[in-house]
Amino acid sequence: QVQLAESGGGLVQAGGSLRLSCAASGTFSSYAMGWFRQAPGKEREFVAGISWSGGSTYYGDSVKGRFTISRDSAENRVTLQMNSLKPEDTAVYYCVADPTPSRLPQGKALDAWGQGTLVTVSS
Repeated sequence: QVQLAESGGGLVQAGGSLRLSCAASGTFSSYAMGWFRQAPGKEREFVAGISWSGGSTYYGDSVKGRFTISRDSAENRVTLQMNSLKPEDTAVYYCVADPTPSRLPQGKALDAWGQGTLVTVSS
């Protein structure tokens, strides 16, 4: 079982950058990891995912070219680097984990979710 804890959220101006971190405890190395976000009044949205090896990454259309996901298996940590932030990126960001990479983008019945960290982008 994997337990997740996000950090790094906060307030940033449009055009700025922010780095989110997700610390994992438990059997981390065999899990695909990712990030979702949910803005007020909107549906949950897939942001990014990374394979257990770190060799494959994939992104939601709205963040391609601006966000980068990476993982450090030695430190049991996944990072989401967010650049060129826009007000529409404002949301609570959740770290997720699942042993089956193909399940990650759907966000259903995933093994683990973090509690979320708030990102606010001001215009």
